[in-house]
Amino acid sequence: MKVIIRDTKKEGSVWAARHIVEAIKWKASQTDRPFVLGLPTGSTPLDVYAELIKMYKAGEVSFKNVITFNMDEYVGLPESHPESYHSFMYKNLFDHIDIPKENIHILNGNAPDLDKECEEYELAILDAGGIDLFLGGVGEDGHLAFNEPFSSLNSRTRVMTLTQDTLEVNARFFDNDPDKVPKQAMSVGISTVCSADEVLILAFGSKKARAVKAAIEGPVSHYVTLSALQLHENGIVVLDEPAAGELKVNSYRYFKAVEAAESGK
Repeated sequence: MKVIIRDTKKEGSVWAARHIVEAIKWKASQTDRPFVLGLPTGSTPLDVYAELIKMYKAGEVSFKNVITFNMDEYVGLPESHPESYHSFMYKNLFDHIDIPKENIHILNGNAPDLDKECEEYELAILDAGGIDLFLGGVGEDGHLAFNEPFSSLNSRTRVMTLTQDTLEVNARFFDNDPDKVPKQAMSVGISTVCSADEVLILAFGSKKARAVKAAIEGPVSHYVTLSALQLHENGIVVLDEPAAGELKVNSYRYFKAVEAAESGK
């Protein structure tokens, strides 16, 4: 696992966006096959999306040959609802870049057969050639996507019942009322994410510090589902200083030293 630590969320987000763009451009230089990108929602990736839009408008990258798969979607929420993840992605990224609409994949939370929708989502990922890079965030309890504590580390895309903690955290998007948050969501599994060639996780703010410590320094456990990234050969976690606050001093120094050595500083 590689850990990148920056002073601020903004600096960490810029690093992540530029890393994604470099990966897209590198694959384009090697093959005509599309770059397949996994994407999250929520407040954490907003600065990354803003930087990707900025780089696109500056002519630094094109998304015409990029295929995306989103991590999750609420069950039963209309796609047109302002808090649906369909709405979120178009508002914060897709409406501002040149990605073809047919290249965008988001789970249908209103499908007549939700289990079939999940199975077909996994098949669509395989048909696309697998995910090159999966961008993600982490919950305050260490969960990845909607894979709550005690989710199987071998899990694939499926319907999830959300915990009360998650409902309360997400209530800020629903008039601060947990009862308005959908009780279920469809989510890629831990194995779905970790099957990507590269996984890039963002964790910003002091509220994420304990989850970061448990995922990076603790054992691999289904209690902290992000800890599965320890087993990934190309796993990266990008932190700001507050999110790195609970790491051991020697861990912090190690990650800083490795990055400095790799950058030639």
